[in-house]
Amino acid sequence: MGLPGPLVLVGCGKMGGALLRGWLARGADPKLVTAIDIAPVGLDDVQAKGVTILTKAADLPAGLKPALLLLAVKPQFMDDALPDYRKYVGPDATFLSIAAGKTLAYFKDRLGADAEIVRSMPNTPAAVGRGVSVIYRDTSVRAERLALCGELLQAVGTVEWVDAEDLLNAVTALSGGGPAYTFLLIECLAEAGRAAGLPAEMAMRLARETVSGSGELARLSDESAAQLRINVTSPKGTTLEALNVLMAPDGMQPLMTKAIAAATRRSRELAQ
Repeated sequence: MGLPGPLVLVGCGKMGGALLRGWLARGADPKLVTAIDIAPVGLDDVQAKGVTILTKAADLPAGLKPALLLLAVKPQFMDDALPDYRKYVGPDATFLSIAAGKTLAYFKDRLGADAEIVRSMPNTPAAVGRGVSVIYRDTSVRAERLALCGELLQAVGTVEWVDAEDLLNAVTALSGGGPAYTFLLIECLAEAGRAAGLPAEMAMRLARETVSGSGELARLSDESAAQLRINVTSPKGTTLEALNVLMAPDGMQPLMTKAIAAATRRSRELAQ
C-alpha cells in the first residue's frame, strides 16, 4: 500500500500496533511512519523495519507536514495527548480517531473548529489483515480525505460506513470488542472440554481450531449464519442437545444482547 505522505501514529498499544503491523505487512513505506508512545513496549520488530519510534510529540521533526495523524490513544488519556498536535491543524492534515466514545465535538473543542476529523472503529485482527473497520461518513470532511482513511483501513481488512455518528458506539461494542468475546468463547469451549474429560491442552487446540475454522467457513459461505448452524445440527443429535441449552430463553442471546448494551452504554459514557 502507498502512503500519500508522512503518517503519525499517536499511541502504539494493542490497536495502534495491530494497524501498524498490518500496514507494514502490506508494503507501506516504514520511513513515512512515525509512532509516538510514552511507554513503547514490544515495538522492536517495527523499529527494525524502519519505523521511527518516539516517546513524545516534541521530538517530531520541525517542519513536518503529516498527511494523516492517527489518534490511537486510550480515551482516558486523550485530553493530555491532544494539545501537542493542535499545531498540525490545517489543510494538509487529517486526524483519524479510533478512540472509543470520543465524539467529533470533543475533538473540535480541543483541536479547533478547523480540524478535519474522521472517526472510525477498527479491531485487532487488522494485525493479520482480517480486521473490520467502520467509518463515520461525515459530510463536512473532504471526500478525498474520507477515501484516504477508507483505503488505509481497507489495507488491513474490510471497511463499513455509517451515516450517524452515534452508531459508532454500537460498532465499538460489537466489532471493536468482538475479538475479546470470541477469545472468551475459545476459553469457555476449552474449559468445557476439559470438564468433559479431555486433556486441557488438547481441549484448547480443538477449541481454537474449531472457532477459527468456523469463522473462515462463515466468511467464505454464501449461506446465512443461521443456515450454517442448521447444517451442523442433526435431528435428535448431540449438537441439538447443546443448542437447546445455548438457545434457551436464558441462554446465549439474552446474555450477548445484555453485554453489547453494556459496552454501548460505556462507549457513550466515555464521551462525557
